[in-house]
Amino acid sequence: MQNVAEESAPRGGLRERKKRATRAALVEAAVRLAAEHGAENVTVEAISESAGVSPRTFFNYFDSRDDVFVMIGAETSARLRRAVLDAPVELPPLQALRHALAAELAEVEQQHELWRLHAEVLRRSPRLLVRSLGVHAADELGLAETLAERMGAGGPAAPPADEESRRSTLGLYPHLLAAVCVTAVRVAFEHWCVRQEERAFTDVFHETFDHLAAGLPAPSGTAGRS
Repeated sequence: MQNVAEESAPRGGLRERKKRATRAALVEAAVRLAAEHGAENVTVEAISESAGVSPRTFFNYFDSRDDVFVMIGAETSARLRRAVLDAPVELPPLQALRHALAAELAEVEQQHELWRLHAEVLRRSPRLLVRSLGVHAADELGLAETLAERMGAGGPAAPPADEESRRSTLGLYPHLLAAVCVTAVRVAFEHWCVRQEERAFTDVFHETFDHLAAGLPAPSGTAGRS
């Protein structure tokens, strides 16, 4: 699942933090308005007014109204890829990606309501849902290319223009690792959502990745039901 608020931890200079805060405000305004009125009934003007900015400012962040619902994780994806490349060289690819994901997901519990509303908005708009799934697939492909670059197995220095060619140049391992980790985050979030009173999301996230790191051995006793 993508991060619907771009404020997980202060990064960069003051100007960059302000830009992330403005983007987050636009996303939150759009999601809350769409949850109440339906995405098709929400205008750029209404989103901008709710976020306290002008429509012109809106278009500094998003190319279209639909993009505020489906392109909300662009900065998160870019930071994630950069963190994977910048991770200590001695870290295995899985660990490098795990640490990068943990940093981006540090405030999931505070953003849970907005994530839930965003998922609801997409479910109620098949057109936006289809676009969102396409964006997710593109993000996953970009992450796989980044993992390949880190491993010295090719990467996005000059990737082919079309998606099919990009996929054909990827090795199996980086492609599989990106897909498995993205799925693991989704499963960890879904598992935590129905157990919020029992466990912190961070604990569920790390248990999930511990299972991956161990090769997914079958748990003993009641551990598989925790």
